[in-house]
Amino acid sequence: MNVYDSAHALAEIIRQSEEVQDYARLKEIAEGDETNRALLSEYRRLQMKLQLQAASGLQSQAEEVQRFQQIASLLYMNSDVQAYMMAELRLQKMLADIFKILTDASGMNMDLPNA
Repeated sequence: MNVYDSAHALAEIIRQSEEVQDYARLKEIAEGDETNRALLSEYRRLQMKLQLQAASGLQSQAEEVQRFQQIASLLYMNSDVQAYMMAELRLQKMLADIFKILTDASGMNMDLPNA
């Protein structure tokens, strides 16, 4: 089996994993509500903006940080959204672990923080 066949096999295993199945199910529930969907969209937009600013060494605007924190608080008060966001974190952790295994096997040092 060549490396690409193995990668496709791994992709199928990932698709069938409990982490992906839970994530997909909880995403459908959380985003089934229009308000949740809009809040999640704004949360992710602000999250990305703040992360990019931090990575660039720029100071984030206090209003944006406060808005991000307020939206996060609202989202985590909703048990469906909280469960979805936790499932997303578990899936991201699994994928980061797999990426580390693959980069270690290649001998590449990607200088990624330990999760």
